[in-house]
Amino acid sequence: MSDAPRTDSLSVVPSEDAAVDEPQTAQPERTATGSIRTSTPTGAIRTLGSNPATAPIMLHPGDAISLGRRTLYIILLGALTALGPFTIDLYLPAFPVLEEDFQTTAAAIQLTLTGTMIGFALGQLVVGPLSDKVGRRVPLIAVTALHVLASVGAAFAPDLGLLSAARVLMGVGAAAGGVVAMAIVRDLFGGRRLVVMLSRLALVSGVAPVIAPLIGSWLLTLMPWRGIFGVLAAYGVVMLLSTLLFIPETLPVARRQDRGGATMLQRYRSVLSDRVFLGVLVIGGMTFSGLFSYLSASPFLFQVTHGLDAQQYGLLFAVNSLGVVVGVQTASRLAARFGPQWVMAYSTAVLLVAGIAIIVTDQLGLGLWGTVIPLFVFMTACGFTFPNVQVLALDRHGKAAGTAASIIGATNFGVAGLISPVVGWLSHDAGITATTMASVMVGCAAIGILSLWFVLRPRTVGMLAP
Repeated sequence: MSDAPRTDSLSVVPSEDAAVDEPQTAQPERTATGSIRTSTPTGAIRTLGSNPATAPIMLHPGDAISLGRRTLYIILLGALTALGPFTIDLYLPAFPVLEEDFQTTAAAIQLTLTGTMIGFALGQLVVGPLSDKVGRRVPLIAVTALHVLASVGAAFAPDLGLLSAARVLMGVGAAAGGVVAMAIVRDLFGGRRLVVMLSRLALVSGVAPVIAPLIGSWLLTLMPWRGIFGVLAAYGVVMLLSTLLFIPETLPVARRQDRGGATMLQRYRSVLSDRVFLGVLVIGGMTFSGLFSYLSASPFLFQVTHGLDAQQYGLLFAVNSLGVVVGVQTASRLAARFGPQWVMAYSTAVLLVAGIAIIVTDQLGLGLWGTVIPLFVFMTACGFTFPNVQVLALDRHGKAAGTAASIIGATNFGVAGLISPVVGWLSHDAGITATTMASVMVGCAAIGILSLWFVLRPRTVGMLAP
């Protein structure tokens, strides 16, 4: 990985930001060998002795970060990553109430969700490259502040038009969290440790869309629908303060690409000309679309067709979330040992088989359990796929990590937003069934497999560095 950051390139002179982020930054100290050891704001260590040629150099700044600080970064970056899915999905259970309050149609209410996803996708395409140019903190702070203001606006929106406009801005404001979080991880880590760190973020991005509607349902029992947007505003405030206090700038000025003519268009061209990146981009988009097809169809399938009540439906969501958790955590270990491309070779095949199994069991009339069991397998395979998509995409583009992360996020949500309504279109007036839901899931899995073997081509991708 030629673009891996060297810790000796990081400034060892504390900046104003460093003074804020690391109020107790360690002063240079002389070791027993006579060399000078200095800490940087991100926690990376530079060791200089009388002979710089023999001084030990760590490949990645994050290699020297303590376990406690790594844990803090995982928690904060995970919460930033979850802001997007929660912004999109938390208010879904309030759709019937919104329809009644604004005296409008269900289709008009659905457009507020479409607007949110469009804002989220476009926001990522801007924030990612911008973070490569000016650093991570400034875009993250600015756009998260926009999310807070837009959430307050949505809470007090007097009509559907203003609510829709606020939702678009909320989508833009939530875009920074996931993109910048992945870029920060790539700034600090590489190789197998990058797999582990990104697996934690993938766990959040995979589970958050599943549990957000459940939390939204619970919130509706405590407050009116406008209170949900108040909760999202408070969430944004917490993330804004956490960024200001605890997240340092991980992209030093020397590594930014605003000098030397690297424009946003050039960064996009660099990333999109990479065959491996394009391969994992399609795999990630199709896997996410399969997941969202389940999310959009499940209320009708399990509550209407199978007659589950709200508690039983929530339990089903919780079990499937557990499948994603198991998949993500296992994938990080397997990817470090065998390579992320080979883990995806198996996980994408399992996605296809599980989708076909749902169709077969539904046609055989095996009922609820015939659908639930292969669905759990499908969700677990999603968990195996998500972190490996991020690892292969970001490991190859450390110098444009923000741009790469923005393309992944925008593609995932944009394509999923377009594909998930196909379930309803296939059902027409007959109602959503397990077969119509799984048909979309099978199609997505098949496209992902074709991309794996004909675009990505696993045999051409090398193993991760230690």
